[in-house]
Amino acid sequence: MKIIVMLASLALSLPAAAQTSNPAIQDSAATLHAIFEANRAALHIPGTVYGVVQDGKLVLVEGLGTRDPQTGAAVDADTRFRIASMSKAFTALAILHLRDQGKISLDAPASRYVPEMRKWKLPTGDSRAITVRDLLHHTAGFVEDNPWGDRQQVLTEREFSALIAGGMDFATAPGTRMEYSNYGFALLGRIITNVSRRPYQQYIRQTIMLPLGMTSTGYDVFASPAESRAIGYRWQDNAWVREPDMRDGTFGAMGGVETTANDYAKWIAFLLSAWPPRDGPELGPVRRSAVRDMVNLASPRGAVIRAAELGPPCRQAVSYGTGLNVIDDCDLGRVVTHSGGYPGYGSNMLLLPDAGVGFFVFNNRTYGGSGLAQMKVALALRKAGAVPDRDVPVSSGLAEAYAKAKAVWQSGDPAAAPLANNVAMDSDLARRAKEIAALKAKAGTCPMTEAIKPVSAAEGTFAWTCSGGIVEGRVQRAPVGTLQLQVIDFRAGVSAR
Repeated sequence: MKIIVMLASLALSLPAAAQTSNPAIQDSAATLHAIFEANRAALHIPGTVYGVVQDGKLVLVEGLGTRDPQTGAAVDADTRFRIASMSKAFTALAILHLRDQGKISLDAPASRYVPEMRKWKLPTGDSRAITVRDLLHHTAGFVEDNPWGDRQQVLTEREFSALIAGGMDFATAPGTRMEYSNYGFALLGRIITNVSRRPYQQYIRQTIMLPLGMTSTGYDVFASPAESRAIGYRWQDNAWVREPDMRDGTFGAMGGVETTANDYAKWIAFLLSAWPPRDGPELGPVRRSAVRDMVNLASPRGAVIRAAELGPPCRQAVSYGTGLNVIDDCDLGRVVTHSGGYPGYGSNMLLLPDAGVGFFVFNNRTYGGSGLAQMKVALALRKAGAVPDRDVPVSSGLAEAYAKAKAVWQSGDPAAAPLANNVAMDSDLARRAKEIAALKAKAGTCPMTEAIKPVSAAEGTFAWTCSGGIVEGRVQRAPVGTLQLQVIDFRAGVSAR
């Protein structure tokens, strides 16, 4: 198997002022420090580590506070934290990898892979079977189980089998509503175990984590060096109270991963490497298309108004993919995120895949999440111009279409381009030629040196600065194998009207 080259990260001595190799982010480092330090104080978090990954590298990482109030030991980039439900992304990607190998069908009944489910009584007589896809999207009809799910971490395989065989008390019929289910992801872990014939922990570690160089990442916290672990606490009666460590078990597929900032940065970099889609060899342990499916295969959750602390009101469209949430934000565009809450720990990750940047934060306080702080960081860096979206490249097909648009403008004849059959039917060519002639008379000389702005590989817009004003236009290829334009439009810009 080809494996991804281990991604660069900085060797740091922490805690210290945040360090970064990216000048644009360097200018905002003090802002990020202030945001996470304020979050740590407000939530009574003993220790925090946060990082920024851009273009495949950990460009900023900082530890704050202590990994254990009993010793005062500092947090650094190699301190191990449990990341709770951020573990779900590893489980989901393993399922998609098995799908790509032809070993799992997402639309098959989950009971095909978990025999104990075959005797379940579904909630209604017209309920359909629970599919693997339902488990990935939290649409299996199970009740939301955050209060209960974390404490099932320790179940053995035999205990989990007995739990499954005991049946399910459904909240709703499968496929009708999304309710977040830790149980569902534990079942996905059982599917990985049964299909791969290896414990899911071993399969995920050997197939995904180790090929990425994540040698300090795993599920068994008791196997970790004691001196490297962030110890989990809860805040109670104005004091930190030690949370008992939970051993690794069957429910770890939903929340059991322990990792470091240096390791997790490699995971974030790998996820981001899936964008944009492109030619070239697959260098990672799992196909790039499978990573994108973690976002593309999404079930809608509705719309929410963004928190007031983040600025002016903004409606966000929210959906759940496979182990990752997907948000359409008015300022950031596509946001991929997931939080983690666990006895003794809280975490958050956020990706801007179209910008090639990702953020993560780990805390050692029960349910000490930092989602709001994470959004503040992303918005601050976007406002500072440090994390712009990548430009969409101009494909050869779009460049060809643009050249035909220029030929039409120069000749004044719409037929100078290969037109799809809808064009003349939508507006006859003689009429189009008259409109082009009238616009050319107003616009004057147009050098047409400006680049086209891609909407996709098959569509783009342009704006020419002419002697008499601005000419704006749009071209769009038809969905056929040879070049045909289904759209070719020219119009007067503001100053040419």
